[in-house]
Amino acid sequence: MTLLAHTGIVFGRCLRSTLRSKTNLVFGMLQPLLFLALFGPLLTGLDMGVSGSSWQTLVPGVLVQLALLGGSYVGLGLLMDRNLGVLDRMRVTPVSPLALLLGRTLRDVVQLVAQSVLLVLLGLAFGLRAPLPGVLLGLLFVAVLAAALSALSYGLAMNVRTAPEFAAIANTAGMPLMLLSGLLLPMTLAPGWLAGASRAVPFRYTVDAVRQAFLGHYANTTVAVGAAVTLGLAALCLLGGARLFGRVRA
Repeated sequence: MTLLAHTGIVFGRCLRSTLRSKTNLVFGMLQPLLFLALFGPLLTGLDMGVSGSSWQTLVPGVLVQLALLGGSYVGLGLLMDRNLGVLDRMRVTPVSPLALLLGRTLRDVVQLVAQSVLLVLLGLAFGLRAPLPGVLLGLLFVAVLAAALSALSYGLAMNVRTAPEFAAIANTAGMPLMLLSGLLLPMTLAPGWLAGASRAVPFRYTVDAVRQAFLGHYANTTVAVGAAVTLGLAALCLLGGARLFGRVRA
């Protein structure tokens, strides 16, 4: 109960801080919105190599991209708090150290899911058609992935010294993972060697599962594999993030 109460306190503080930062909220949505508005119409009428419309392919990919990019870079905010001494003052209070991580992570999940809802609504305006249960299942995938990557990002932020160092690591790891996941274009369009390499990237299975959900398929092998891979990745990231968060690099 103490952990839950402390997590709630940290979550409330972080959420209020986020809501006061209108610039962060607006620009956090800008890149995914641009992908839908400027890239989506280019795919209309093209053969994507998968079932469904181009919007049923693109919107799920953009949702996973939002979780991937949004979750990976939240550690920059923690790094700033750490360098300013804010985190040190919080760590000497009775608040559980794990609650400091979980409260921030929960705030990120709420923010990214809210942004995902707005993206789906915009997709509907452009021509997306998807069943409500499929959309809700897709948002659940986004929430789990956001929690995993946010926790890992915070763990990384506790073990680097500067923002450029953090950004270099996040960019180097994130860019190839994003390109190999088939977020914007399905990997069925890729040559054999590239499609084979993408099978080593867990995000591919997540985005494939979300696309199936948007088609109204909830109990097939693709969704089951995607759920298993996403949950396994989340468990590893949360465990690794918690261990890194407790090991502060001087």
